[in-house]
Amino acid sequence: MTDQWSSVWDKAVELTTGSMAGVAQAQQATWTAAARYLELMSHSYARLLGQPAPELPADDKRFADRAWRENLAFDLLRQSYLIGAQWLLEVADGLREVSPELHKRLRFWTQQVVDALSPANFPLTNPEVLQETLRTGGQNLVQGTKNLLSDLQKGQISMVPDSSFQVGRDLAITPGQVVYRNELIELIQYTPTTAQVQAIPILVVPPWVNKYYVMDLRPANSLFKYLVDSGFALFTISWKNPSPGDAALEMDLVDYMEHGPLTALSVVRAITGQDTANMVGYCAGGILLQITLAYLAATGGPLANTATFFATHQDYTQIGDLGVFISEPEVRLLELMMDASGGYLDGRNLAATFSMLRANDLLWHFVLNNYLLGQEPPAFDLLYWNGDGTRVPARLHSTMLRELFLKNKLKEPGAVSIRGVGLDTRRITVPTYAVAGSTDHIVPWQGAFEIRKLFGGPVHFVLGESGHIAAIINPPAAGKRCYWTNDDGTDSAAKWLAGAAQQKGSWWPDWIGWLEERSGGPVPPPTVGNAQYPPLAAAPGTYVMEK
Repeated sequence: MTDQWSSVWDKAVELTTGSMAGVAQAQQATWTAAARYLELMSHSYARLLGQPAPELPADDKRFADRAWRENLAFDLLRQSYLIGAQWLLEVADGLREVSPELHKRLRFWTQQVVDALSPANFPLTNPEVLQETLRTGGQNLVQGTKNLLSDLQKGQISMVPDSSFQVGRDLAITPGQVVYRNELIELIQYTPTTAQVQAIPILVVPPWVNKYYVMDLRPANSLFKYLVDSGFALFTISWKNPSPGDAALEMDLVDYMEHGPLTALSVVRAITGQDTANMVGYCAGGILLQITLAYLAATGGPLANTATFFATHQDYTQIGDLGVFISEPEVRLLELMMDASGGYLDGRNLAATFSMLRANDLLWHFVLNNYLLGQEPPAFDLLYWNGDGTRVPARLHSTMLRELFLKNKLKEPGAVSIRGVGLDTRRITVPTYAVAGSTDHIVPWQGAFEIRKLFGGPVHFVLGESGHIAAIINPPAAGKRCYWTNDDGTDSAAKWLAGAAQQKGSWWPDWIGWLEERSGGPVPPPTVGNAQYPPLAAAPGTYVMEK
């Protein structure tokens, strides 16, 4: 009894201390905001007396137009908004000591409100929109209304013109053949472009929440073309976009593993004559690859030669702002929505969620451009892919959210079972190459770094500059960005970064060199398909075309 009272007392003291800290934080935020407003008034009076306009921060694209700086009224409006926005966020931060979970949610939604209320998002408070309205006689707003009505019919914001790209014509055009098809996957084998290839082939497991061709965009941006041209025999899974007609499949995690990477690996071995493959997984595909490798390690099945993970969750306690959408009430609501919609999650819901993680870039930018300025968005292959969504089976999605994201079971040996086999990622001993994005809002790199603790073999971790896609799809010819490497044995993300060496450009050549050392050396390329698995259709196949 004494221990119980002591625990209650400790909790009460903790909450009281946190509440007092929160009040103090709110008071400090208010005083700071008041001081900033007084300073703004002083600067505004000085502007009236001829003082030069201040420079604008280069990283806030919302206020890039010169009028935000040169026009005193709009400069005052901009700065007033930024001060108020900062005040709201600092007040929300006052809950950090009271309840970290509540603080995370409150700050995220406060940020959404702050972003939505930006004067750049309204026609009467955006100088660029006013100038365009005067120049066109209001035609920008007429065209913007047409764009809005069109997007309402489609159910999503247009990020690229509808006719800008076509899969199989502009995107996903690396030559190859579908050499296997079942109810869930098409397996594509790419046509070799070199006289010899590395003996061990590559098998890619893409995410099923998007289409595989994020790794095969236009030729200049295609990771698959780069791999084929670098002398690798390459295969990839293309997931079927499930529909109510696929009711024969349970569409759960076991189905996706057995009909996906396990079956694909068997076909790759039969075509190439190799006992194994270099396995690659991206995001959700990486999670499935991790589960598959743990299953094979437990059952004594054919192991991968190497494993590569792109932007893949490892520790589900570190999922950043995505955690705002993943708690028991949210998951239960999502399950009800999936039941009501026929047992699937519409890909547009996922796209909207991911857009909210970067609302200014992926939401409000297009509101301004498409609806207020009445312009057509530029043709950008990556954003076209982003809008080409898929349906996600309810059973699979619910299992992933509950067993992994909510309970973090994959981190515990034996907590996740497949066909009665307990999984332990520490039994995965194959050489591993893991890449994460430095500003990834979907898979924070610190969580992805946990692979060093969870795997039993050597892990070469690479941190690419940028986010969930741009850090991965970064062709060397573009000469963009950088990456960090550090092969010290530390399992601390902070210590790893402190000791990491920065390298200019793309990490792709580093990966190619790593793979070549472990892929058996050059041999004549295998045939595309064989008597057992003859070519069925030209790449990109039929499943990727399903809407």
